Amino acid sequence: MSIEVLVPNLPESVSDATLITWHKQPGDTVIKNENLVDLETDKVVLEVPAPASGILSKILQQDGAIVVSGDVLALLEPQTVEASPTTATEPDHEEEPDIPLSPSVRRLIAENTLDPSVIKGSGKDGRLTKTDVLDYLHKKTLQEAQLIVPTAKAETPSSSPLTKGEAVTASSHPLPKEGAGKGISNLRPEQRVPMTRLRAKVAERLLQAQQNAAMLTTFNEVNMQNVIDLRNQYKERFEQKHHVKLGFMSFFVKASIEALKRFPAINASIDDNDIIYHGYYDIGIAVSTERGLIVPVLRDADQLDFAGIEQSIVDFGAKTRAGNLTYDDLKGGTFTITNGGIFGSMLSTPILNPPQCAILGMHAIKERAVVENGQIVIRPIMYLALSYDHRLVDGREAVQFLVTIKECLEAPAHLLLNI
Repeated sequence: MSIEVLVPNLPESVSDATLITWHKQPGDTVIKNENLVDLETDKVVLEVPAPASGILSKILQQDGAIVVSGDVLALLEPQTVEASPTTATEPDHEEEPDIPLSPSVRRLIAENTLDPSVIKGSGKDGRLTKTDVLDYLHKKTLQEAQLIVPTAKAETPSSSPLTKGEAVTASSHPLPKEGAGKGISNLRPEQRVPMTRLRAKVAERLLQAQQNAAMLTTFNEVNMQNVIDLRNQYKERFEQKHHVKLGFMSFFVKASIEALKRFPAINASIDDNDIIYHGYYDIGIAVSTERGLIVPVLRDADQLDFAGIEQSIVDFGAKTRAGNLTYDDLKGGTFTITNGGIFGSMLSTPILNPPQCAILGMHAIKERAVVENGQIVIRPIMYLALSYDHRLVDGREAVQFLVTIKECLEAPAHLLLNI
């Protein structure tokens, strides 16, 4: 009797999923709990494991199909262990890399018909990352583009040869007068690809935030000298004791929680005509990934110490790179922090993460001349931005909230002594 491979139960906030990649084809032998197919939702990529060992007899939903919880994806013919000696009959598999590929990497490999064994992995233990595959595709494109240049090079012997990885463009390599550049003139590639579910959801939520909220942004600057000095003084002892590095984000999380306690409206949200005041502090940390922006949530962040916050952030990073983030990691949140400074941003206006009513934007730390006690000195300065929903938060509260964060960071003893 055939066994149905079903779409797993999706959370209430997710109505459907898109089937993106089958890893097995009809007639293939599968092992129980082996990943059969990847489903992309608004937030994460789900792996659907085989419910039993056997033969995949029929695929009922093809790549690109929209499915919901309980839909039948395929049929599996069960097979006894004796009839499925996969490892015994294929000893050569020991030569294949046993490091698993993330869903995003597998998708790229399948879409471009690549052999993962020829791509050098830069991840942990040689794991192949999406960046590795994209770099490989980029270099391959450049190599293919250079194949159309020999005519031009033959007619311009005085020109210098191309260096490795150099792109061929009309501006950097002028064409001869007589038609040797016909191939290059047509080098205007375009590619149309469907928007990923995550990118589409991000677009929808950002547009929703701009249309449905009275969003304003207030700015301030913070002198990071004391935080930097404190971090430099204790970072080695901190890492030795807690086995995690002391970063800046834990200071901002702690400062934000202190400010949220003083101004509870900023930790609230609007539900129709009601205001929901949250008595807990679930802080979202915006993270940019290959698939788009995601916001893992630190649950009860007020109950975490600096080491707990830093370890949670490290864990989120590892799960993101491995493609193992779950719905529980992403759902909810009462306040969000985003750090555009890691990309070099000096100033920006972050967009709200509905239904939250405020988001804090961090930016790059730059040395600037400032006046202290009548003297001009050089200090590491960061601009802060707080975007907020003016329907719920008054300008006075928003400004004082940001000033509180500034005070906590410029005098970190406030965070340690709870004053």
